[in-house]
Amino acid sequence: MPSPLFADRPAQPPESGAVDALISQTRRLRGEVDAVRRDSAVDEDDPQQRWQRALCDLAVHQLDDLGAHLGQLKAGLPGSAAPSEAAPSDAAAAYAGPVLDAVPGQRRTGSLLSRVGSAEWDLLTDDVHWSDELFQIFGRPRESGPMSLDELPSMVFAEDQPVLQAMVTDCLIDGKPIDGEFRIVRTDGRVRTVHMTGEPVLDADGCTASMWAVLRDVSELRRSERAVRETRDNLRRHQHIEHTERRVAVELQEAVLPPWRGSLRFAHDGPAPLDVAGHYLPAAAPGLIGGDWYDALALPDGDALLTVGDLTGHGVAATSSMAMVLGALRGMAVAGIRPGALLGHLNQLLETSVQPALGSAMCCRYDPATQLLTWSQAGHPAPLLFRDGTGRALGRPEGVLLGATTHAAYEEAATRLLPGDLLLLHTDGLTRTVGRPDDPAGTERLLGLGGRLAAARDAQECVRAVLEEFAEGPREDDACVMVVRVGH
Repeated sequence: MPSPLFADRPAQPPESGAVDALISQTRRLRGEVDAVRRDSAVDEDDPQQRWQRALCDLAVHQLDDLGAHLGQLKAGLPGSAAPSEAAPSDAAAAYAGPVLDAVPGQRRTGSLLSRVGSAEWDLLTDDVHWSDELFQIFGRPRESGPMSLDELPSMVFAEDQPVLQAMVTDCLIDGKPIDGEFRIVRTDGRVRTVHMTGEPVLDADGCTASMWAVLRDVSELRRSERAVRETRDNLRRHQHIEHTERRVAVELQEAVLPPWRGSLRFAHDGPAPLDVAGHYLPAAAPGLIGGDWYDALALPDGDALLTVGDLTGHGVAATSSMAMVLGALRGMAVAGIRPGALLGHLNQLLETSVQPALGSAMCCRYDPATQLLTWSQAGHPAPLLFRDGTGRALGRPEGVLLGATTHAAYEEAATRLLPGDLLLLHTDGLTRTVGRPDDPAGTERLLGLGGRLAAARDAQECVRAVLEEFAEGPREDDACVMVVRVGH
């Protein structure tokens, strides 16, 4: 289909005011995007930040190209001068100037103007005209002269030569517009990607008289697009891995934490059986599945094991370590090992683990016959004892964090519980919220719940009261809380 562009058809320049407004808008937007790019701190280990930076780079390149095109559009087509003799338009230079000034050390030869060139091949006289910018794109000295259509493929990648030949043939024979890309090897050995658009120019008889083309060096643009694709794919892989790890961590956590929901009643052999309820509170960030645990277990000798703890870290590593520690803790408690010695063995276990970790823990053993609570702690908040509506923190025996030092010894303390007493065990994440990583008033807030806890019907209602008190803001870390109520 012949092109509608004829050799004797004059070019119609756009209105100057409208293009000036577009140039100003593009220049302003380009500056704003570049400011965002400069102000954005990029963590090379964060795939999302790398993807965002690549998008900014791509947007800057596209706005640069848009500004250059608008500048040339305002200038209109050259007059009678040959394209090779035409100087860059003032409008294009006006756009390129501020951009170049914003980039320290940027030379004029690397400006926007050098990335867009034009050419015309006259089929009747074999004359060829190249603009100065096209010589720069190809890295070809001007004294070597422009290249004919037959010579042009010699600088094109071998695998891209059929693309160029097909575009030229379709244009010259079938009158089809040219629109395609190919790679060239410049005379200095550098590889560039060139986008070529053009049309045949027909004479009065409808025959092809010449072919003109505009060639753009789109190497940086394609490089930015490739960077966006690669960082986007990397981000998707990272998100998929995070999703998978979170699912595994959640499933592992659900498999390890106590299966019971609501209140658990056991230790019925003595005068003061226990009513126990616990709850796990996730962190605000969905990926922060940590190593917090709580557990209550009836032991073979009639005693009850009560424990809460927290291992450092998040994700599969933390939950798998938590599963190992909680399994070992249950096994040693069933074997009759006392709380102090039990924490010593857990400390040694974490030291020799393939995945070293630090952790805090509370281990209590309750004898329902004597109503005696024997307990040890490893760098953990003390239990809170509520009696007759008044609460206090029990004095902590000595004990360092699990995994912190070799051959650590853990002291024991003993407290006799009375019917109606209420014991509250928790991990430190309960009182730590976003913006208040170390809330000194957290324990006081818990102790202030004495009246509500005393009026509660069972341990589960006590847990709900605690959750209501500490649910006003997003959690910085996950947490566990367990309430133990001594029956009458």
